[in-house]
Amino acid sequence: MKHIFHQGSNKEKPTFLLLHGTGGNENDLLPLAKHIDPEASVLSVRGNVSENGMPRFFKRLAEGVFDMEDLKARTEELNEFIGKAAKDHDFDRSNVIAIGYSNGANIAANLLFTYSDALKGAILHHPMVPNRETELPDLAGVPVFISAGTNDPICPSEESTDLESLLKNAGAQVHLHWENYGHQLTMPEVEAAKVWYGQL
Repeated sequence: MKHIFHQGSNKEKPTFLLLHGTGGNENDLLPLAKHIDPEASVLSVRGNVSENGMPRFFKRLAEGVFDMEDLKARTEELNEFIGKAAKDHDFDRSNVIAIGYSNGANIAANLLFTYSDALKGAILHHPMVPNRETELPDLAGVPVFISAGTNDPICPSEESTDLESLLKNAGAQVHLHWENYGHQLTMPEVEAAKVWYGQL
C-alpha cells in the first residue's frame, strides 16, 4: 500500500496509523498527527480503492452503504500491511494508534471490530458503525476517542452513539466528543483528541 513513514524522536511513543477520508491522501493527516504528539512515529497510508479517481479504503454501494465483502477484504489487507510495515520500518506492532477521518475512521473502526490486537487505541473522527452483523472481539481496556458533529449530514448522531455502545460492550474505554458542526474535521475536535491522548 502506498504510504509515508516518519520515524518519531521517541521510540517509546506509539506509531500513529493515519487513515484519510474519501478523496484524501497520505499527506492529509500529517499535520494533525504532529499536533497530537510531535514525538510519535507516523505510518500514513493511502487507500487502495478508487471511486471516480478519489482514493478510499474500501468500496461503497451508495452514500453510507458499505460494500461489506470489500470492507472485510480491505480490513484484512490493511491489518497485514501494518504487520509488514512494522518489520520494514522497525516499529512496535503492538503500539499502534489509528487516527482516521470519515472513510479512514470507518476502516479503523472495522479493525477494532475484527481483531482484538490490531490497534492499541484509536482516534476516530466522524466514523460510522462499520458492521452491525458481527460479534466484536474482546477489546478490554482499548482506548477509543470518537468525535462527531451534531449537524453531520453524512453521519447521523445515532451512528456515533451506536458505535460508542458497541465498542463499550466489547470492553473498550470510549470517549465520545460532540461539536456543533457538520462532517468537516474541525480544530476543536483535534484539540479534544490531543487532550484525550495526553491522558492515556
